[in-house]
Amino acid sequence: MDLSILILNYNTCRLTLDCLQSVFDSRTVFNYEVIVVDNASSDDSVNVISHEYPGITLISNHENTGFAKANNQAMELAKGRYVLLLNSDTIVQPDTLQTMVSYMDEHPELGASGCKIILPDGSLDKACRRGFPTPSASFYYAFGFSKLFPDNPKFNQYQLGYMDPNETYPIDCLVGAFMMVRRETIQQVGGLDETFFMYGEDIDWCYRIKEAGWGIHYHPATYIVHYKGASSRRKPFKIIYEFHRAMWVFHRKHYKRKYSWITNTAVYSGISVKFTLSLLKNKLAIPMTGGTPARGAQPADNKMEVKQ
Repeated sequence: MDLSILILNYNTCRLTLDCLQSVFDSRTVFNYEVIVVDNASSDDSVNVISHEYPGITLISNHENTGFAKANNQAMELAKGRYVLLLNSDTIVQPDTLQTMVSYMDEHPELGASGCKIILPDGSLDKACRRGFPTPSASFYYAFGFSKLFPDNPKFNQYQLGYMDPNETYPIDCLVGAFMMVRRETIQQVGGLDETFFMYGEDIDWCYRIKEAGWGIHYHPATYIVHYKGASSRRKPFKIIYEFHRAMWVFHRKHYKRKYSWITNTAVYSGISVKFTLSLLKNKLAIPMTGGTPARGAQPADNKMEVKQ
């Protein structure tokens, strides 16, 4: 088995079906398997998905175990030389899987790689190529310096806005929406840290992969479409809470011992302030529902240049 594709479903039945269709429409010359983990969905996902795609492996959990734990469950069953984390709200292009597997085969020094990820409007999903959220990188990002000085590497350590999104290069972090990882790398560093529930586990995994000496590359020779929160502007409390808790967990795990108590206090205070402001902003947001964007989303133009 060359590739194991892991997809987590939680009340996203229609999106998951579209994602699976795009996977099976792929043009590949290698063997792959698809493992879907359902985290106790209430929308009849298990019955519908198993009926539409009886050839996949489907794990049905009795509770929402979170992103990290569910993907680790699938990894225990995976047989591929590579493991691909793939969000249920994504559409891969016909050449995506073949392009990325070939790239990993050509670069045995890489532990992981990711392709370009675009949003339905054709703009770049900036999370697909990031730097580590060091205290300075987080400060410049949180307080808007990265937007004020988009071409300055000092102020764009996290989102890397100064780097060409159409070129291949090494980076620190990929995003769990599309992350292809070598089996030998997983055997060395382990799976996702289940301390993280639904955010931060991809950054933590990348950090451990690079600490172990493996390379990580962003490779935009192909792309996927990520629907990413397109249905509502108001978020459940748990999503906001877990997003900010992940920041705290990551800093405590990887940076606490590297910085002074003053810096650590500033970081934790900043997270608390940002959490409070996010709750207030979310409370004022207007709920909005809408249909799934069309599958024909394209990058900003035919040269695959992306709006920053």
